[in-house]
Amino acid sequence: MIQFRSHGSRGDFVIVLHGGPGAAGYMAPVARGLSDLFRVLEPFQRGSGGQSLTVAQHVEDLHSLIQSSCAGAQPAMVGHSWGAMLALAYAAEHRNFAGPLALVGCGTFDSRARERMQATVEDRMSQAVRSRMQRLADDFPDPDERLRASADLLAPLYSYDLEQGESEELRCDAEAFEQSWQDMLRLQQMGVYPACFADIRSPVLMLHGAHDPHPGRMIRAGLQPYLPHLEYQELARCGHYPWRERAARAEFFAVLRRWLSNPA
Repeated sequence: MIQFRSHGSRGDFVIVLHGGPGAAGYMAPVARGLSDLFRVLEPFQRGSGGQSLTVAQHVEDLHSLIQSSCAGAQPAMVGHSWGAMLALAYAAEHRNFAGPLALVGCGTFDSRARERMQATVEDRMSQAVRSRMQRLADDFPDPDERLRASADLLAPLYSYDLEQGESEELRCDAEAFEQSWQDMLRLQQMGVYPACFADIRSPVLMLHGAHDPHPGRMIRAGLQPYLPHLEYQELARCGHYPWRERAARAEFFAVLRRWLSNPA
């Protein structure tokens, strides 16, 4: 079974799912921020090193964790970025085991949304950052170190006004990122996602920063034909990491805690 950390000792179960893929650990502040009301599990998704990683493998790893650690409950899931996509994939495959889904900065499910996101990042990129990005392969020969450095360089472009402080990632796994994301793209190209999300019966909330380059309203529009009950809330002065934003952090936690306590 995959490793995980536990936060809190009372209340309903909530699982926080990190993004990346391949960036375990950075959702710890979200887990801690919910741990006074909920029993929070923070899984570290499977890394590279064995057979090539797939969305199906991540889904089944999550299912094993839920069956072994959630005492027969249907846990809520708070997924960030790729983690939001994984939460949807899990709920579509195991709808009788999935509780409410909170999608924070949800990733993209079509090429138009990805093109919009990439154009936004390009527009925000200074020449200095662009030059540093071009030197990453020389400056960081190790792929894992290069992935972390790239994320650090791009974080301000994905954000509105980040609080100071280091990310709490335990590791970056470039191979896990590549394998998992390529399988997600393959499944989208086959038409599996987002079509199978029509099977989801869980309440679903999208929480999206207005300054996030991931185009929240486009992503919502692509999901709504399959998830007509999808709720959408946009956070002002907020980018891709709401819990790290000076202006939006308090509102993010207030909305998330309220919704998890009483989902629609």
